[in-house]
Amino acid sequence: MPHFPDARSVVRALAPDEPIILNRPHAAARAARFFVEKFPGKSLYAVKANPSPDLVQILWDNGVTHYDVASIAEVRLVRATLPDATLCFMHPVKAPSAIREAYRQHGVKTFSLDSVEELEKIVDACRDDAGEPAQDLRLCIRLRVSSEYSELSLASKFGCDLTEAPALLQEARQHADWLGLCFHVGSQAMTPFAYVQALERVRIAIGEASVVIDMIDVGGGFPSVYPGMEPPPLEDYFQIIHQNFYNLPIAYNAELWCEPGRALCAEYSSLIVKVEKRRGDELYINDGAYGALFDAAHVDWKFPVRALEDDLIKPEMDFAFYGPTCDDADYMQGPFVLPEDIQAGDYIEIGMLGAYGAAMKTDFNGFGAAERIVVQDEPMASLYDGSRQRPAADNVVSLR
Repeated sequence: MPHFPDARSVVRALAPDEPIILNRPHAAARAARFFVEKFPGKSLYAVKANPSPDLVQILWDNGVTHYDVASIAEVRLVRATLPDATLCFMHPVKAPSAIREAYRQHGVKTFSLDSVEELEKIVDACRDDAGEPAQDLRLCIRLRVSSEYSELSLASKFGCDLTEAPALLQEARQHADWLGLCFHVGSQAMTPFAYVQALERVRIAIGEASVVIDMIDVGGGFPSVYPGMEPPPLEDYFQIIHQNFYNLPIAYNAELWCEPGRALCAEYSSLIVKVEKRRGDELYINDGAYGALFDAAHVDWKFPVRALEDDLIKPEMDFAFYGPTCDDADYMQGPFVLPEDIQAGDYIEIGMLGAYGAAMKTDFNGFGAAERIVVQDEPMASLYDGSRQRPAADNVVSLR
């Protein structure tokens, strides 16, 4: 990839007519080291957040050895990039052929599930050629928990109810060499208390099942910084998870896992777009709902923006964006705060798009081309630059 100091230098040198994705390897490396060094357990990168092989390699180089893969395509991608990585197939509903290939060809031993049907599917798919069941399966029961403290809910699609979990744990224990419980509090959890509530449900499920538990996986949900979403320091999340983990009735040597996606890659990328037209407080830009700005359109996500021109002198005002396609749904209401005198031909940098940005791009309507360039400057917001210090006498319970 070409290298530039920052977005402005890219615009001055190239005057691009297509969107450009700016990658910051140093930001992803810093986030990886933060989780590896400070989370009190094992950190698995949730590949779906951004499946770039370059990013996966950066995370590996900075200590992330385990990867949460949610499809056979992700299994193949990570295994091809990282032959020695530990892959965990954490999608609770999988095709038998995907399970079989993951286990037999790619060395995947860890599988998530939330039903007896899925358990039977995994056991059958992993039998050897003689029909004998696998003896090395690591099974993880996904428990449904609340997403009330998160910006995006993940509470309705996957996870067994608390009433179903004990029986499923008991049945899975019969087939598992290693048994765990996992959950997901939702994306962008804005308080550590989200994990307290979830871990209490885990405690109840284990107590009623009366089985040995080898691992607790608190999933993802760790936040990043966006306009209007300023989370507490991640150390607060780690501390409260650690405290509640040790209150669980689990094996003395049980492991603690987490699955950060957004928190590891949000700061990795930003996007340069060009203003093609202005209509009042609406800017027509060359990326949108079917590109890297999917979340800005479909879940009204607020991303930081900044104009890249040197001659804009008027005060800032709120703008909405239209993307480049012919679809009326290609609309992002924002508000995106930019100088009042911005106009067609000007460039904008949209930040914090490393998570679910580049990964969501399509070629709909013939739009989708985007060159990738490495820049050396800091992301537009960061949880890892030392600016978010914990108070000296912090009490994380007060965040409730």
